[in-house]
Amino acid sequence: MEIIVAPDSFKGSLTAIKAAEAMAAGIHDYDPTISTLLLPAADGGEGTMNSLIEATNGNLMTIKVLNPLGRIIEASYGILGDEETCVVEIAEASGLMLLDSSELNPMLTSSFGTGELILHALNSGYRKFIIGLGGSATNDGGAGMLQALGMRFTDKFGKSLPSGGGFLGELETIDTTFFDKRILKCNFMIACDVENPLVGANGASSIFGPQKGANQKMVDQLDMNLNKFADVVEKKTGQSLHYQKSAGAAGGAGGAFMAFFPAEIRQGITVVMEAMSFGEYLKTADIVFTGEGKTDAQTLSGKTPFGIAWVCHKEEKPVILISGEIERKSKELLSEIFSESHAIMDDNVNAEDSIEHAYQLLRLKTMKVIKQYIEKKNSVLLKD
Repeated sequence: MEIIVAPDSFKGSLTAIKAAEAMAAGIHDYDPTISTLLLPAADGGEGTMNSLIEATNGNLMTIKVLNPLGRIIEASYGILGDEETCVVEIAEASGLMLLDSSELNPMLTSSFGTGELILHALNSGYRKFIIGLGGSATNDGGAGMLQALGMRFTDKFGKSLPSGGGFLGELETIDTTFFDKRILKCNFMIACDVENPLVGANGASSIFGPQKGANQKMVDQLDMNLNKFADVVEKKTGQSLHYQKSAGAAGGAGGAFMAFFPAEIRQGITVVMEAMSFGEYLKTADIVFTGEGKTDAQTLSGKTPFGIAWVCHKEEKPVILISGEIERKSKELLSEIFSESHAIMDDNVNAEDSIEHAYQLLRLKTMKVIKQYIEKKNSVLLKD
């Protein structure tokens, strides 16, 4: 028997890789002869790079870049096992997790470090990119990233703008003279599940600004600034980003990729599954195990377990979900696409324990689930 183990991370307790290892250990606790293939997955947000590196036997390139507030840090981009494709997560150099809560300020934070990662990859000869847009601390429309790649943003006096979304309202001119020409010879696949436009009530500033440290006054200013940014971009390129779907991803970096890169924006889990050749591995698999920290109705909108299950469903392969917690009212919906769904949390395991002892509990639950599944299958065969 061959089983694919393809969970997402259990946020707050297990990375996708550790979750996959726990599941595989549980399967082998029941039967050491079962073949397991670990394909830890992600949906384009944080963790995508490490999942793809693990699944394709790739490696990391670590360099010094600027964090969102301009401090020098070490950040990495991934090189997949094909040795041709790079994975850049905006969270690596420009993410929320790089700053203390007291430092969060989208008026000042910049995506410059993300541009430095891309530049290093270009200098190393790479031309195929997967970009993950989740977890940014920025609201600068991707301007910092573009500046790192040679673009200039100037005010009415011809002076270069400082870093941060708070200064985009002063933008008058975009100079692409020294924007890296190699970019036009590249392919950028953008893994993104955010559909928010750049500006407006559902735009980058209004929806994501508060979690990046913006109060209401700042949100209003940032939204006006991104609107000015979009006006100047449209004047420069002829492309209107204002209400473009997904342009608001990563503080507007989604829009920057649309306007200035040969980029295609696709659902995150689809990009990840294609990069790890999930469909090829699925052909010889008997069962697939997936999971996440909490499963609810949002899972069905395109999160990792749903993407895994959808492909399995089309190929008529059973897929079993094991999550830390499953929302009760979503059980019926989940049964339409998952062969089985199980939660670690139950009458005997509370939320605190499920987080503190996540690895062992996931391992134990997986062992019980695969035992029950195989015994049930064997019972049906005996009856036949």
